[in-house]
This record gives sequence, C-alpha cells and structure tokens, in this order.
Amino acid sequence: MGETRDMAELYPPIDPYDRGVLDVGDGNLVHWEVCGNPDGKPALVVHGGPGSGCGPGHRRYFDPERYRVVLFDQRGCGRSTPHASDPTTDMTVNTTNQLIADMERLRQHLGIERWLLFGGSWGSTLILAYAERHPQRVSEIVIPGVTTTRRSEIDWLYRGVGRFFPAEWQRFRAGVPEADRDGDLVAAYARLMEDPQPEVRARAAADWMAWEDAVISLEPSGKPKAYSSRPPAASLAFVRICAHYFSHGAWLEKDELLRNAARLAGIPGVLIHGRLDMGSPLGTAWELAEMWPDARLLVVGDSGHTGSETMSDDILDTLDRFARR
Repeated sequence: MGETRDMAELYPPIDPYDRGVLDVGDGNLVHWEVCGNPDGKPALVVHGGPGSGCGPGHRRYFDPERYRVVLFDQRGCGRSTPHASDPTTDMTVNTTNQLIADMERLRQHLGIERWLLFGGSWGSTLILAYAERHPQRVSEIVIPGVTTTRRSEIDWLYRGVGRFFPAEWQRFRAGVPEADRDGDLVAAYARLMEDPQPEVRARAAADWMAWEDAVISLEPSGKPKAYSSRPPAASLAFVRICAHYFSHGAWLEKDELLRNAARLAGIPGVLIHGRLDMGSPLGTAWELAEMWPDARLLVVGDSGHTGSETMSDDILDTLDRFARR
C-alpha cells in the first residue's frame, strides 16, 4: 500500500539511489537522478522556470515504495553544464525542441517505456510539448499550475499584471534602456543578459527577480524575496534562460499546445490550478481542460502560483491514485 501520511503532509525526505550526467550533445551535460523504488511506476519531474532546476522537495510528492521518480536539471541550470550564468554558454542550443529531445534521451538511457509526467508553470509547457510529440511514452500527466507560454501569457506576466502592481512594474520597465520601454520588455531583458559587462547582467537579473517577487506577493503562500534571495549564479541562469525562452515564445506556434491537445487523448491528466494565481490566470487551465478529453481540472480556491496546503493535498492524492494504475 505504500507509506501512510497525514493530510497535506509530504512524504519523508529521500535520497537518490542513482544519479549521473547525460551527454545530450551540443556540449551539454544534463544532470539526472532517480529515487524511490527501482521497480516502481516510472515518473518524471519536469521543473519550472525555465531555469529553476530540480530540488529535493520535488521528490516528496511521490510514495517512495510505489514510484521510481526521475528528476533532471534542464540545459543550462541546476547541476547541468555548461551553466547559463557563464556568459560564454551558448544559448542558441537551448530551445524547447532540444529539451524535448533531452527528455527522450533520458528515457531511453534509463530503459523506461512509459512514464508519468509531473510539473507546473514552465514545466507544464514542456510536459505538454513533449506529450503531444510523444504521446505513446506518457502514462499520465499531473500539472500543478498550468501554462502554455503563449505570447499572450508572456505579455500578461511581464506587462498586463502590472496594473495590480504599478510601482513595481514601473521599476521593472525602467530596468531596460529608455528606447525599449514601450516595446518588448522581455526581449530587452534578454539583450541585457547577453551584455559583456557583468554589472549590467547582474542589475538586469536583480530587476527581473524583484518583479517576479512582486507578482506573487499577494498570494497566501507568497514569501518575501522568494526569487531574489536565490544565489547569484542561480539568479543569473534563471533570468537569462527565462528571457531567452520567453522572448522567442518558447519556439511554439500560436496556440500550438492548445490546438494539438487532441493528441493527448487516452492520457489521463489532472490539472491543479490556483484560483488566486495572478501571474498565470486560471483561464489557460480551463481552456486546456476543455480541449483535452481525458483531463480533469481541479481549481484550488486558497492557492496562487506558489501553492497551498490544499493544493499539496490534491497533488498527493492524485499521485497516490495514479500509483495504483
């Protein structure tokens, strides 16, 4: 039956029983780790950001007796190398298509036929892109915090939601050259993160992180300086990768992931989204649920993008239920 737990209580901390780095080409080595039961149900954790990296807390949503949990750091972040905080790291070989290919290489490397996919925020975009490309490799999908990284979603997060935080957004806007302030702010930050001067990159990263802090500041679980308290190298990589992906619309066609949602038919999915999520409003999750015939949408009334105990309990219950399939 697996280890018992209380409501909203994560499973105990667990260490990986296997780990390594996978050469995915283009000079990139992707860090991966596996924990839980070697004979358990395979599951892949797809972290957010892009550029956040995976963390030990992700392991604790899974029953370690019933799951074989795989985690990896996407290109350029976490323990993968080369790191995006290094200005010499080539970002042209860090795209959505390449991350999808990395996931397939990792699956083959570990000898997994099909796996459950788990992840939210940017992770949900990458999960959907992978699953629509390789539906036969996906057993189930669990997404806490749905995004599809459409241009409209990016524009909302870095411009539209500013109407709720006018002073903070004015500071974010003032972080780019005056000539860019009425244009594409994300693209302007992407250019700043490629500047040869380290102080320019550091200031741009700090301004970006301050804005991310502001967007979650009204959420019940929003913590002060949740983004800006990250170590300098992690912050530089996070902002550089985010700006790189978002300025290119994640290399996805207009509404691509929603238009192709029919490819997910037959894959059970649970979408768990906070009603109070200001950065990624509920509408996208609702649209996806309408177009994905096997998806169930759970709306969490006391949660934003940063989650809540209620959301954690929904995630745990969902993963426990899928473990029995």
